[in-house]
Amino acid sequence: MPAPTEITPAQLLRLIGTPDAPTLIDVVTEADFAADPHVIPGAIRIPHDRVLELVPRLRGTSCVVYCQKGLKLSQGAAALLRCEGVAAEHLAEGMVGWRALDGAPRIPHAALPAPVGGATLWVTRHRPKIDRIACPWLIRRFVDPAARFLFVAPSEVPAVAERFGATPFDIEDVAFSHRGPHCTFDTMLDVFDLHGPALDTLARVVRGADTNRHDLAPEAAGLLALSVGLSRQYRDDLDQLAAGLPLYDALYRWARDGQGEGHDWPAGRAA
Repeated sequence: MPAPTEITPAQLLRLIGTPDAPTLIDVVTEADFAADPHVIPGAIRIPHDRVLELVPRLRGTSCVVYCQKGLKLSQGAAALLRCEGVAAEHLAEGMVGWRALDGAPRIPHAALPAPVGGATLWVTRHRPKIDRIACPWLIRRFVDPAARFLFVAPSEVPAVAERFGATPFDIEDVAFSHRGPHCTFDTMLDVFDLHGPALDTLARVVRGADTNRHDLAPEAAGLLALSVGLSRQYRDDLDQLAAGLPLYDALYRWARDGQGEGHDWPAGRAA
């Protein structure tokens, strides 16, 4: 019988990339991690005997702890967190079970920017439209849920990145930018190894809207219209980002499991 405080890889996969995803805590040993230096998207990597340091951050949230096989380290760490009032579960079968699950994404740990003040810090041009909202959504949902974003004048992005230790994106001559016909969202999927049917579908829509190639996906024209509308509604870029995240949450769920659904009402009306 499954333990009441465990979650299966299949159950966790349904939550990854959604606003309901739990905080993930990676306590895989250094030896096992060296043999496979990947993390589940959004995971915080920390030694098992230091998990109590995360309690202030975890209060009021749910979390899932995973180790290599889902045994002593993750079960013990999750139990310890529950003693502190944190809603903690452990991942059944651990990273071994996650690797065996078809479609379960894993991010190369070396691709993750170094945190600044406990979270990754990113900087881009102000007045975002499409890529500069889509990329933060991808980062928040799949890379670092606590990521912070700085929106500054285009001419100041490189200097702000240097002075504040932020990772620049969606400007020329940086790692996270357009590559040929692909936009920055595509580049992030490449770097973080996040390709899959849902995100690749979403990427086509983002690329079509961001590069004015609406032939790539019929939804691209709608995304452009909504993005322009959002940019006209908000003076503050962070307010616009907050309003835009649910838009991409909805697009992701459509891409993941809603593409086959249409709408026709009243039914049977003349063509």
